[in-house]
Amino acid sequence: MQKNVGTWDALMRITLGFTGLAWGISRMIQKPHNMTPLLVALLSGMKVAEGITRFCPMLTVMGATTQDSKTADNREVTS
Repeated sequence: MQKNVGTWDALMRITLGFTGLAWGISRMIQKPHNMTPLLVALLSGMKVAEGITRFCPMLTVMGATTQDSKTADNREVTS
């Protein structure tokens, strides 16, 4: 599994993911039968995991990367 998420993008995914998780969990406590907070919490958890592992499956499918070109070039040469 090759990293395809840059440092800045990873930090944003982790920050916004934890924000979404906090919102989703607080709303699930208030309204436990509503499915929207559960969906937001699941998607936010996925974004936190992508930020930590620095791998996004959707970017791989699209053939894109958010890493710097120097970092991506060095990774290909050393791998």
